[in-house]
Amino acid sequence: MNTYSHQPVLLEEAVAALALRPDGRYLDGTFGRGGHARLVLSRLGPTARLLLMDRDRQAIDEAERAFAADARVAIRHAPFSTMAEWDEVRAGLDGVLLDLGVSSPQIDDPSRGFSFQADGPLDMRMDRSRGEPVASWLMRATDAEIADVLWRFGDERRSRAIARAIVAQRQQQPLERTAQLAALVATVPGTRDGHKHPATRTFQALRIFINDELGEVTRGLDAAMAALKPGGRLAVISFHSLEDRLVKQFIAAHDGRATGGRRLPVAVARPALLRPIARIMPGEAELAANPRARSAVLRVAERQP
Repeated sequence: MNTYSHQPVLLEEAVAALALRPDGRYLDGTFGRGGHARLVLSRLGPTARLLLMDRDRQAIDEAERAFAADARVAIRHAPFSTMAEWDEVRAGLDGVLLDLGVSSPQIDDPSRGFSFQADGPLDMRMDRSRGEPVASWLMRATDAEIADVLWRFGDERRSRAIARAIVAQRQQQPLERTAQLAALVATVPGTRDGHKHPATRTFQALRIFINDELGEVTRGLDAAMAALKPGGRLAVISFHSLEDRLVKQFIAAHDGRATGGRRLPVAVARPALLRPIARIMPGEAELAANPRARSAVLRVAERQP
């Protein structure tokens, strides 16, 4: 059993943003360790429905241990982008909650390979039943492909130098451990950035890439909007500017405001499918209690008729 704990971010704010109805139907697409789900369920009545999804098998194991006996709950091991494939969703939803990115149990467990803080296998997959570990991809990718990933998803200024170092290293010895990769990146001149570990951006970029996190967000937002009933709420917590930008742009693209510009001088009206509700960030008390909340942003929107 995984004993790593997780402190949910913006807990009260995210649950309040859903504007829960006692008899409503809600989906938590990123169960994690269930912090948000537990609070949602405590505020639902006996006829409500709470749908739980996660692509991490360990998270689903925890969901089944905690909620399998509750008749109001349904559980599915799958990425939230596939919610439309679930029969439970086809009846429509009164709210969707997505808590994006990597969870504390994933980061803190060395066997998952997400962090350079402790040595472990260089894996980083959120769903270890599918896909390719980072170590395997690094063994076959070209230096140009590696550099592109580090630049696009990590904004790593030394992406080309790091990529060349990885390719040179793998010719001598495969990169199979997180400590190996972290130590290698630290040898590349110019990778130190203040108090951050030199490998911070590299690990972030590889994790986002190997899990297709941005593609998952894009597909998931489309699926959520299609599933929401009129008046249903979408609440998304992001921890990275790339994710938050996608959420912000998605809401703006469906809020019905007219568009225009130099190339399109005449404003074009669009149907209003989403109404922006709020943008919320953690308060000082939460930041003091949970430093990992410092980059969190909660965006909330409501489905229009």
